[in-house]
Amino acid sequence: MGILVIIGAIVTLLGLAGLGLCIRKAAALRALKDDPEAQKAGMHGLVALNMASVGVAFMGLALVVVGLIL
Repeated sequence: MGILVIIGAIVTLLGLAGLGLCIRKAAALRALKDDPEAQKAGMHGLVALNMASVGVAFMGLALVVVGLIL
């Protein structure tokens, strides 16, 4: 079941990369201090990306745990 551990690690890294992307987008949104409507619209998409990234990272960690248990 070593293949599950490897696949899980790759999926987890993809989730962490998504979280890094969230951080970069949040920093770019913070620079838009003069347009609060653009910040609000950008935050809606950012929340969805953040939740998806956390979900992907969780699934990857779950695969790693299942691979280790089996």
